[in-house]
Amino acid sequence: MINVLFFGPVVERTGSAALKIEFMPGMTLQILRDELAEKYPRAFEIVSLAAVNGQHVRDFSIPLIDNSEVTFMAKFSGG
Repeated sequence: MINVLFFGPVVERTGSAALKIEFMPGMTLQILRDELAEKYPRAFEIVSLAAVNGQHVRDFSIPLIDNSEVTFMAKFSGG
């Protein structure tokens, strides 16, 4: 399984802070992102940051392994 976490306004658009997605051999972050964007297009309109196992990722071709934790979030600001 892939553990997917959402933060901030992305949670509001998915209706959930966490999902479990079936792992498939050969799965990349891009494949996962595309699958989720199809289900939650409004959420992925604002997703701009991703992390895999606690590490910020810019290259979405990164392969995922079973039990990976993937986080998607929108840019945020605070003060």
